[in-house]
Amino acid sequence: QVQLVESGGGLVQAGGSLTLSCAASGSIFRIYAMGWYRQAPGKQRELVAASTSGRNTNYAASVKGRFTISRDNAKNTVYLQMNSLKPEDTAVYYCNADVKRTWSAVRDDYWGQGTQVTVSS
Repeated sequence: QVQLVESGGGLVQAGGSLTLSCAASGSIFRIYAMGWYRQAPGKQRELVAASTSGRNTNYAASVKGRFTISRDNAKNTVYLQMNSLKPEDTAVYYCNADVKRTWSAVRDDYWGQGTQVTVSS
């Protein structure tokens, strides 16, 4: 099995910064894309930022220029540096990873348990 454990959420004032971390562990042969999604109350889960295994990145338009995704492949960890936070960034943030558990296995999607980010105005 594969586990994704997130950390770094919390309460911050508008204009502040937070850094989220997500570490993958367990039976892992290779991790392909890793990313962050978020879900605000009453809204659908949406992609915030993603990093492919080729180090390409993409961001939601609403966070471009404010958030930065990065990876430490040696640690199977992905980070999300969030600057200039706004109240509309308030949501539960979920880590996602596209993982192959063995050489012959198919790729599967895994999710973290989520971490709350609350931005006060």
